[in-house]
Parts: sequence; C-alpha cells; structure tokens
Amino acid sequence: MHHDSSALRRKGTTPRRRPPAKAPPSPPPPIRSPRKSGKSAPPDPPPKRRRYRPGAKALLEIRKYQKGHELLLRKAPFARLVREVCQTYSMKDLRWQVYAIMALQEAAEAFLVMVLANANLCAIHAKRVTVFPRDVQLARRLRGADNM
Repeated sequence: MHHDSSALRRKGTTPRRRPPAKAPPSPPPPIRSPRKSGKSAPPDPPPKRRRYRPGAKALLEIRKYQKGHELLLRKAPFARLVREVCQTYSMKDLRWQVYAIMALQEAAEAFLVMVLANANLCAIHAKRVTVFPRDVQLARRLRGADNM
C-alpha cells in the first residue's frame, strides 16, 4: 500500500503517536509481622531528583518572583544599612519608624529592578543573554544623572 507523504505535511494534520505501553502491575510486598525478628529489608532508594534543562530553572524562578509581591532584600540587613548611612551624614543617633524603612526598601528594590531590566535590554541589544557590569553602567548613564 502506497502512503502519500504529502498528506502528513498538509496544514492541520499531525502524525498520530502510539500511547505509551503500560507496565504490568507489580505484586504487593509481603506483609511481615512486626514481632518476628530477622534481617530487615533494605531501605528503598531515594527517588531521583528532577533534572531541569539548562535555563528552565531560571525561567521558573523568574515567574515565581514576578508573581510574588514580597520584598527580596532581607529587612534587618537593609535597616542596618539605612542606619549606617544616616550615621555618616549626622552625628546624632537618628531613629527610624519601621514603615519609613519599609518605604525606603520598596523604593530601593523598585529602582534596582528597573535598572536591571534596562541593563538586560542593553545586553539583548548587544546580542547577549548575560548581563555584564558595562550593561548596568550604560543603563544608568542613559537614564541621566538626575534619575540616579
């Protein structure tokens, strides 16, 4: 019988695939009485860890962080940094409200995300997928000195 190979190439038709073969069911393990002593069965091997293709894990992380709304920087180190910077500009020991530090952290993270997004565009323009420090420098330079 002659098959027309062009029929498979026509728009709207796809080759049919066989369903995967089902493995025969394994017999249940024998039930052992807990009172009997003797050699115990070897423990089951741990399940194999899932191996992701290169780049797939990064895309999963990107989707996770884009969906989330939580802050990405830890709160305590950021608060210490804010207080340390304040000490360089003032001799007094300034006190900060928690909401003020959280507002600063929101603004700082929004700024960093925007600069890194622009740096990613610079890397793509250079036909690269890796963001280099020069991409960040170019992104900051293009934004202008008043938007730093």
